[in-house]
Amino acid sequence: MSSLEEFKPEKEYFIGIDSDGCVFDTMEVKHKEFFCPNTVKHFGLFAIAKYVRETWDFVNLYSVTRGINRFPALVRVMELLAERPEVKETGVSLPDMEPLHEWIQNETRLGNPAFREYCARNPHPALKPVLEWTLAINEDIARWLRNTPPFPWARKSIEKLSSVADAVVVSQTPLEALVREWKEHSINGWVKAIAGQEQGTKSEHIAIAATGRYPSERILMIGDAPGDLRAASDNGALFFPVVPGHENRSWKLFHDEALERFLSGTYGGEYQDRLIEEFRQSLPEKPTWKKMN
Repeated sequence: MSSLEEFKPEKEYFIGIDSDGCVFDTMEVKHKEFFCPNTVKHFGLFAIAKYVRETWDFVNLYSVTRGINRFPALVRVMELLAERPEVKETGVSLPDMEPLHEWIQNETRLGNPAFREYCARNPHPALKPVLEWTLAINEDIARWLRNTPPFPWARKSIEKLSSVADAVVVSQTPLEALVREWKEHSINGWVKAIAGQEQGTKSEHIAIAATGRYPSERILMIGDAPGDLRAASDNGALFFPVVPGHENRSWKLFHDEALERFLSGTYGGEYQDRLIEEFRQSLPEKPTWKKMN
């Protein structure tokens, strides 16, 4: 398995595959057991923990921003919390996100290495808890998260597609965690490279690995979040959605039908459009608490 930069095409087709929430049923457990608890703890938000949990889950799991990188996710969660009347009534002070937002606006490699370097060059009291927060999340996940296998039909599909296409993991999860999880479940041998948040955005991953090296109709991105769809669109590629809540069913459809359509050139158009529409319907834009107001 090569690095993204060293990857060289060997087959006529390219398939990018997201990891968390797509191949592995880890997205909910990571956010609910690691990301959100560390957010409450490191920013002292115990008094509004209920609202932090609801808002965190909406931004990261149950809306159009599902799968967003952790740093813009943190900013968005704080923005939504600041708008909530229930939070305003408590008088709890929310952390200053402006210094973090400034870094996000000027950086594409939104990972811990780049953020740590930035904090060292630009010390700011508002950035210190963010650095402690993001490092703690990685440490906790590495220490505790085990035995979360791929969706059964994801494993079967990746094995099947690896014989006909160059497969690359395209993810915003830290590289260390990706390599560990794919090796733990012995599926790393079916992909040619693994790209994480340190290598840039998902759009950049596809551009580096596939754009200009394969015809656009032979490039496919598989993902469970709107960001995966955008990454495919940015590169003129096709997209297969893994629908949140129906992941194994989606992978079975890919295994039994969609892969062959992709290989035969009949995937794009009406067939793809129907799958994407179902996918979009599963992820709302407006928070449930706003609908109740």
